[in-house]
Order: sequence, then structure tokens, then C-alpha cells
Amino acid sequence: MESFPAPAKLNLMLRVVGRRADGYHLLQTVFRFIDFGDEVRIAATQDGAIRRVRDLPGIAADDDLSLRAAHLLKEETGAASGADIEVIKRLPPGGGLGGGSSDAATVLIALNHLWKTGLTRSELRALGLRLGADVPVFVMGESALGEGVGEVLTPFPLPPAWYVVLVPAVGVATSRVFGHPELKRDSKPIKIQGFSSLDAVNDLQALVCRLYPEVARNLDWLKQHGPALMTGSGACVFSPFDTERRARAVFSQVPATMKGFVARGLDRHPLLDLAA
Repeated sequence: MESFPAPAKLNLMLRVVGRRADGYHLLQTVFRFIDFGDEVRIAATQDGAIRRVRDLPGIAADDDLSLRAAHLLKEETGAASGADIEVIKRLPPGGGLGGGSSDAATVLIALNHLWKTGLTRSELRALGLRLGADVPVFVMGESALGEGVGEVLTPFPLPPAWYVVLVPAVGVATSRVFGHPELKRDSKPIKIQGFSSLDAVNDLQALVCRLYPEVARNLDWLKQHGPALMTGSGACVFSPFDTERRARAVFSQVPATMKGFVARGLDRHPLLDLAA
């Protein structure tokens, strides 16, 4: 089996600027990949079957975005080949790090290559959107400003940074957050010329901290060491640092009751060149 990375993402900013008639929320967000994530192992097969060779705790096969991505690519291209797929999970479900979306994007990119189905990056992005709003940015493969429901993407260069990421021992239900009557939905869209700490807000954070006190506890600890923010709809929180040394010095002080990791910000998805 060949191994393909599925990196996590951080939302360095997340504003809810409205809601469509169909219930989907309109967002402004800044996506950044980090050098920590899942691993997707794939073996192309000749029998046409798509198999999951390792069960994922708490994720039924029908809900597994990596399998759904493989079936979607096969249906859209008429590929005769099959695939054995194994996802090595490091990213927590309900963490706001985009694990399932990243896995799906990696499967689309890798199988497009292995099956030689020849779809362009824009065609893969369109397929990804049918799987979830966060999948297209992983296919795009660059730091990006996301608008619409997150699928309108503009390349957005970012300065180098290291991140301390804490992983609270809870899973946040995205549907619960976006469906909550107290969610702030009326932020004004802003013009972003270059990202600054003044832009670092997350309109979901206050609500999630009320609903999930463990997220607030981790965030409060991290704020003692610098600016800190929740990513996506949570539960993970992060703080940026200029150097690896500073990030690791802070991480060395994390209480034993908390878990997390240190990661470097990436400008490019590791599979960017594979999705040419």
C-alpha cells in the first residue's frame, strides 16, 4: 500500500456573516495547513471493489468520507479499478481540524493519480464540495481565504509560524453549534489585505465555550501564554508562535490533564503537485 498524508487545518479566523435560505451559513475564514495529520494508505486493485481494511472507531463505513470519496470518484469517472483504503487516524473527530475532510481530499487526489482518471484540480474541488464544505480547500492545496460556505477560495499567503494545539477531551457536534439559536450570525464581512492578529476572531468560540466547558478550560490555559483561538467549530484550540523553540517551551508546560501537539504551519499541501 502507498502512504499519502492528510494534514490538519487551522482556521486562523472564522466569521459568520449570514445564512442562506437553505440553512447553510455564510462564512469568512482563513485556512492554514499544519504538518500534523492523518495518514491514508491506499492500494489500487483490479477487481473494482472499494474496501476499508481498518475500521474506524465511532465511524460507520457509510459515514466514512474517505470511502465516500473513492465511490464518488469511481462513479464520476467510470474507473474500472478498485482500492483498498486504510486511514491511520491522528486527528480527533469533532476537533475542528478537518480530519474527515482532509482524508476525503487525499483519497480524491491519490486515486485520481493511481487510477489515472485525469481530473483537473478544479474538477476534483467540485467533487470535494459534494462531500463537504471543507474538502475543496484541501484539494486546492494552499493557504486560503474562504468565503461562501467555505468553498469560495482565494490563495492567501501567510507568514511562517509554529502552533501549540490543545485537544480537549470532548467532541463538538458541528450541527449543534450551527443550529443553536444563540450563535452569532451577523458579523460584517471585512476586506482582508494581509492577515493580522486583529483579524483573529472565531464567532463560534463563545458559544462552544459555554456548551463545552472543557474547551474553555483549555483555551484559558493557552491564553496565559499568548493569543489563542478555537479552530473551526472546535473543540481544538491553538496559539501561534514565531519559532519552534518558543512553541515547544510553552508546550512543555502543558498540564498533565491536557493533551496536544506542536506543529509547523504549511504554505502548501504535501500532495499539491500530485493534483496538478
